[in-house]
Amino acid sequence: MFSFLKKKKIVPHIKLNGVIGNVGKFKQGIDFSGQEEIISKAFALKKALCVAITINSPGGSPVQSHLIYNFIRQQAKKNKKKVIVFAEDVAASGGYLIACAGDEIYANSSSIIGSIGVIYSSFGFTELIKKIGIERRVHTAGKNKSTLDPFLDEKKEDIERLKNIQLDLHKNFINVVEESRGSKLKKSDVELFSGEFWSGSKAKDLGLIDDVGDANQILKERFGEDVVIKKFEKSKGWLSKKLSSSNDQVEQLANILDEKSVWQRYGL
Repeated sequence: MFSFLKKKKIVPHIKLNGVIGNVGKFKQGIDFSGQEEIISKAFALKKALCVAITINSPGGSPVQSHLIYNFIRQQAKKNKKKVIVFAEDVAASGGYLIACAGDEIYANSSSIIGSIGVIYSSFGFTELIKKIGIERRVHTAGKNKSTLDPFLDEKKEDIERLKNIQLDLHKNFINVVEESRGSKLKKSDVELFSGEFWSGSKAKDLGLIDDVGDANQILKERFGEDVVIKKFEKSKGWLSKKLSSSNDQVEQLANILDEKSVWQRYGL
């Protein structure tokens, strides 16, 4: 008769989906400004038993990844909440960096996990523009302003400069993983920080995740079948897509192709 007095068991569940930082005009990716309010609201639930975060991302901007990671940890400390992260199809590169904000990380056995590295990719068009009779004219104030211009020949010093920046970013990524996972990382012959990625099953063996499982399964096992999982997810903005002009649609297509190229790196 007193069941109405029974406290509800609530777990806020944040969902992060998409390329990190590749947001464009339609805000389809994951960036800090777009997730800050959602994350804050989830952690502000006083009755919350913990905060669950599901991530499905092949990575993207290292800056946005760090901003989101740091904010989650700050909110966890401020509100004294444990964070449990669940990887779906992919938690790779910046996606895995964000996953490291979890006190525990779970994934599907077939999830793609890891890719702890830094990548820069571009094209070179120097031979093409010669063939079609185009002359590239670049005028700069500052000798390095045209670094890695795709229409000019690569310079050894430009590549070395880029490599040094990548090494700094890679070191920052490694520090986050080592701080987050600590003694959970297993000693093996596998180089964890080479940029390689693994299945969820292998990632468990390596200590990159704690176990295999999905959000509903783990949360109900942990807190009971009656636990209320309250979703917090950014609106996908379909209305803005439908109302967009033809020029907007061209830009949207370019964003989609760019995003797809990142996903395809992991076979998706």
